[in-house]
Amino acid sequence: MELPITGVLDELVRTLSAHGSTVLVAPPGTGKTTLVPLALEGRVVVAEPRRIAARAAAGRMASLLGEPVGRTVGYAVRGDRRTSKDTRIEVVTSGLLVRRLQHDPELTGVGTVLLDECHERHLDADLLLALLLDARAVLRPDLRLLATSATVAADRLAALLGDAPVIRVEARTHPVGTTYLPPLRRERVEAQVVRATRRALSEVDGDVLVFLPGVAEIRRCAAMLTDVDVIELHGRLASATQDAALRPGPRRRVVLATSIAESSLTVPGVRAVVDSGLSRVPRVDHRRGLAGLATVRVSAAVADQRAGRAGREAPGHVYRCWPEHEHSTLPRYPDPEIRTADLTRLALELACWGTPSGEGLDWWDAPPKGALDVAHTTLRALGALDRGITDRGRRMADLGLHPRLARALLDGAKLVGPRTAAEVVVLLDNDRAAEGVELKAGQADPREVSRLAKLVDGRERPSPDAQALVVALAHPERLARRRSPGSPLYLMAGGTAAELPPGSLSDAEWLAVAVADREPGRAHGRIRLAARASEELARQAAPALLVEEDDIGWDGDVVAERKLKLGAITLSAKPLRTPEATRAALLAGLRAEGVGLLRWDQDGLRTRERMAFLHRVLGDPWPEPDDEALLAVVDLGTARRRADLARISGEQVTRRLLPWPAAGRFDDLAPDRIQVPSGSRIRVDYSGHDPVLAVKVQEVFGWTDTPRVADGRVPVVLHLLTPAGRPTAVTGDLASFWRTGYPKVRSELRGRYPKHRWPEDPMAAPPARR
Repeated sequence: MELPITGVLDELVRTLSAHGSTVLVAPPGTGKTTLVPLALEGRVVVAEPRRIAARAAAGRMASLLGEPVGRTVGYAVRGDRRTSKDTRIEVVTSGLLVRRLQHDPELTGVGTVLLDECHERHLDADLLLALLLDARAVLRPDLRLLATSATVAADRLAALLGDAPVIRVEARTHPVGTTYLPPLRRERVEAQVVRATRRALSEVDGDVLVFLPGVAEIRRCAAMLTDVDVIELHGRLASATQDAALRPGPRRRVVLATSIAESSLTVPGVRAVVDSGLSRVPRVDHRRGLAGLATVRVSAAVADQRAGRAGREAPGHVYRCWPEHEHSTLPRYPDPEIRTADLTRLALELACWGTPSGEGLDWWDAPPKGALDVAHTTLRALGALDRGITDRGRRMADLGLHPRLARALLDGAKLVGPRTAAEVVVLLDNDRAAEGVELKAGQADPREVSRLAKLVDGRERPSPDAQALVVALAHPERLARRRSPGSPLYLMAGGTAAELPPGSLSDAEWLAVAVADREPGRAHGRIRLAARASEELARQAAPALLVEEDDIGWDGDVVAERKLKLGAITLSAKPLRTPEATRAALLAGLRAEGVGLLRWDQDGLRTRERMAFLHRVLGDPWPEPDDEALLAVVDLGTARRRADLARISGEQVTRRLLPWPAAGRFDDLAPDRIQVPSGSRIRVDYSGHDPVLAVKVQEVFGWTDTPRVADGRVPVVLHLLTPAGRPTAVTGDLASFWRTGYPKVRSELRGRYPKHRWPEDPMAAPPARR
């Protein structure tokens, strides 16, 4: 078969034999997945990122040899294997090869491992690459590694493989025209895609391949395209149904696919591609404990790959569902899953490998430490990790499931039976909930259910809560209780609030939430898939989350309760009446609302201001009478509630801060009142930066020395008042005021206040209060 890859096969085999590792850069459709393995010598294992791609590649290679699958070329994916003693080339998924490597790090008998579609940066593929490099460095230096990529960003990959040679192949592609179809106002993505699909059917001959983000969108589009043959292609379909989409149909078809059809396989007959521009990728919100799939814009590289599907066999056309000016804003490449996904499964595999932190391995991108720490916490809670991997952890890893689902299968089989537990686990292992929000039986692949049921022990036990129990075993932190009667909001044990859409579960007090997510900008999450639960079930499924704790605090008044909680959910509460609890709650209130809750009269406020003044001016030993200092010395006595705090004198609390023996000089250093020449004792205002004495002009006739406080260090600022008590002058230098300021004051005020004395010589006039 003459494909672009044919011209470099001999060079590729020689280079790989000489160097032990090679990077092959070749676009889709060049034959790298099917012709290269056949040209390699010895036993070859091909690692594909997806099960459908593994089966399709094996089938294509077998057909080129004129043989059935399972003879020279075979495959192995989870739950399905077709190989024989004659099999020389085996196509497997990356995750399955990781498991095989864990049990046989030397990969006995294997001469070459081909890592296909490395550019997709799936989590299993990145982990597999790191483990293979480690195994080759320590155990199998003769193991040949060939990495293929559809993009030109191969330098980092070549460096990881030991400065491996890079061989590039140019594809002889057919021309592909491009039309941009931006959405109409308020148009949903499904309506937009259907509009583009109908245009493609009217303008281009051949089948139409439509890329949508997920199964829900595929089903909604299929319901709108009732007048054409519609084929679905996604990861939740049975193998036979997936494989049928890769065979030509008797009539023109519209193939509605997820990203599963982007590379590694060819959908025959396609002449047009409709690209929604969206993809569903793993994302995890560590703070809220929500891990799942998020809908994101595709990268430019993915958009180009999707468009290339239209030109595999003949000239074609791509219809892009976004404005042309937005194309330049797309990210260049997709984010590697290792940066954004839940790393619990990866952490379990690293623990099985003997390096839980992943240190010492050569990574394309190392796993983020924070996400790995969260994964380790989860594994310890599941009993899979202690100081190292536990026997239970190895058992969970061998099941080939996410550790949470492995725990649900192992423990659920003992509680409700292997088949019931397996059915729920299969449903949870899908990439998205089925139609509706309520988890329902009968939707799981019976073949996969049977396979998993055989892996665990137990006997079937009829239980109306079986589904909820298995869900809760997988996600105990997602057990949820309604916040208030009639409310659609539920509080999950992990502390996250989530909204339940209207439907059959609307009357449920408790839920076991299987799938929940949170859209950016929303205050709470959204429940996508759940089962009806109960408090009894929650206690049974999540005993580790049951804690009894004292809730002592302040909510406008004293809160002192002993609570039984399931994570963040309060199951019961009893009042705590101990003096220690009451004191802690009152102090919490004073910290929250301030010491203004105490009784503060004018004397108390002034005492606090005087002490603050001495602290600012003199420093030690005079303390700062801030809230924290006052809280440290407050005597709550018999106070039990908010109202009792208003009976505690703030002045008495402040005076407890006075340092001894310096406290004896408090009134001398910061006197509350100063006697003026008239004989009046007038209060000093310490509320501002400088102490202020407000006094009528007639009371200080003859006074030349400005009063000073703090051992004479700070002059008191005089606010000289009119007979009516209004300020007429401000001075810190009385002698200067009498010379220059007083004549002006006298001329302005003696006509206004003729009954008061305004002598020409204030220094000779006797002071008077009136």
